[in-house]
Amino acid sequence: MSKFQVISSLFILVFIIFVIYEITAFSPNHSTTNHSTTNHSTSNRYIQVQLLGVNDFHGQLNKYQRVSGTMAGGAEYLAAYLKKYIQENPNTLLVHAGDMVGGSPPISSQFQDEPTIEFINLLHFDVGTPGNHELDQGVNEMKRLIYGGFNKETGYFQGANTSYSSANIIDRKSGTPLLPPYVIKQIDGINIGFIGVVTKETNIYVTPENRKEVEITDEVSVINRTVKLLKEKGIKVIVVLAHDSAKSDQTGANPSGALVEMATKIDDEVDVIFAGHSHEYANTVVAGKLIVQAYSNGKAFSQVNLEIDPRTKNIVKKQAKIIVTSHDHIKPDKETVALLNKYRKRLGSYFKQIVGEMPEEITRNQDANGESPLAKMIAESEREAMGVDIAFVHQGEMRKNLKKGDITVEDLYTDLPFGHSVCKLILTGDQIKLALEQQWTKAYENRLQTVGLTYSWDSNAPIGSRIVAMKDRKGQEIQPNNEYEVAVSNYLASGGDNFTALQQGRLVESGPQVVTALIHYIQQKHPHE
Repeated sequence: MSKFQVISSLFILVFIIFVIYEITAFSPNHSTTNHSTTNHSTSNRYIQVQLLGVNDFHGQLNKYQRVSGTMAGGAEYLAAYLKKYIQENPNTLLVHAGDMVGGSPPISSQFQDEPTIEFINLLHFDVGTPGNHELDQGVNEMKRLIYGGFNKETGYFQGANTSYSSANIIDRKSGTPLLPPYVIKQIDGINIGFIGVVTKETNIYVTPENRKEVEITDEVSVINRTVKLLKEKGIKVIVVLAHDSAKSDQTGANPSGALVEMATKIDDEVDVIFAGHSHEYANTVVAGKLIVQAYSNGKAFSQVNLEIDPRTKNIVKKQAKIIVTSHDHIKPDKETVALLNKYRKRLGSYFKQIVGEMPEEITRNQDANGESPLAKMIAESEREAMGVDIAFVHQGEMRKNLKKGDITVEDLYTDLPFGHSVCKLILTGDQIKLALEQQWTKAYENRLQTVGLTYSWDSNAPIGSRIVAMKDRKGQEIQPNNEYEVAVSNYLASGGDNFTALQQGRLVESGPQVVTALIHYIQQKHPHE
């Protein structure tokens, strides 16, 4: 055999080995989503993409909480962590799954939540989706915070530098999505499609007045329609930002929540779902979809690592961690500290004033009957403020427990952040009964807190027929046709939280803000010594 023939034979042999290697490396088993460990000999071929996700921040710029014995949260610590992780992998996209504003403490709420959007801008979030609380002040205010515009309280605001998506907030006039149904971002030559959706229950949580221009439609159907559009564009990496609930054990076992139920119905081309709304921990895989949720209020964030094959454009590996923003392991971000100090100064001294002193913690946690001590206190303050015998409070009004010791104005505005005011309604006994029946639906239980009224119910009776008896504060039966003066928030009076029976009431007087009524109540009942 000649030297030329030997070289030719070796060349052919090398070529055959190379072809076999390529077929093995890029077989279908490797090009689809794979949760097992990637072969390290081929991993350097893949593009490493990091998605960092936040959900349900609620403007908690200057609030901290204990998580597993460590102090966590606060914008300056969340920012420090996110910047650190971005620095470690330049192929990073920063995303959020809604409720970044709404239910905010005074440092954000007193400035129309503009400080929170400034914080989001400071970190350059890439993609976000509105939650139900982005609609608390109405569609126009939500759009102003996203795109910029004028507010009579704060003047002109530049808006967010984040790309927002929502496929199921539908403009009633046009019949099309109010915001882009998807956003495409490119990293290292890979196009990644993001689809935003908000829980359909937004139709219940947001007052009719504040959502009259829009309708929230079914999440699964719009996700699947939008996935089809992205697939037509050749996009194979698809992420859903869903302001919907999910929960799992720390191990990923026992998944539950709305998104877990939806997962099997959602197109298999969806790879990752960032959850929100329920403020739970989730890090699990359901129907091949990685689902994550990082608690709430900035005390944690989701880190999703993807390995993407640059040739097939498919994910070959995906995994996630939920990382607590512990103060023990990082220094606060200086840029964010400067932002917070600016708004602390503008907030002034009023919110530092002490209004009373609590002998013990007053909790918002509900007992077996669905009632809580804090709700009872708020209801009593509303009843006294309006000079009536009966008051109702919904559980979602309150966001925090009242701590033991000195209580400041800021504490109360943080606990009651929505700016609701107290109303006096005239309701018949039948209308009161209907409102109490609306505590139960097929989907969930939503208990009203009451003072000046006692009632009994049969939990085994059909929904809509559970109330057995109702009595006033004197022990007399509530009569179906008699009229009663009832204190409620303007949120409940407008049918909020699906208590549409209260819309039937006759509004006779508007009172102070709910938080103002509680301040006066605490000043009288629990004065600062």
